[in-house]
Amino acid sequence: MNTKISTMKFLEKLAGKSLSLGSFIESIRLGEEMSQVNFAKKIKVSRSHLCDIEKGRKLVSPSRAAEFANILGYSSIQFVRLALQDELSKSGLKFKVQLDVA
Repeated sequence: MNTKISTMKFLEKLAGKSLSLGSFIESIRLGEEMSQVNFAKKIKVSRSHLCDIEKGRKLVSPSRAAEFANILGYSSIQFVRLALQDELSKSGLKFKVQLDVA
């Protein structure tokens, strides 16, 4: 099994639900022991916008998700996959997103 896929499945099992981009970003922030204010500055958004992303009140575009991944030093493929999955889920569509690098 792909290590990235097994890591995401492990995180989802820990969380007890499917990960969203917001919950993934929140996990990274908490793991780095950063406040919302400092983390928001790091990814160049307001604290309130970060809070809305973490709580699922605002979605992140795939291109913005890739920017966040780059700033944070993560692979963009998982950030973009989660952003797309969030869009589908919010629309009520029961599809699962899988991405490969072109």
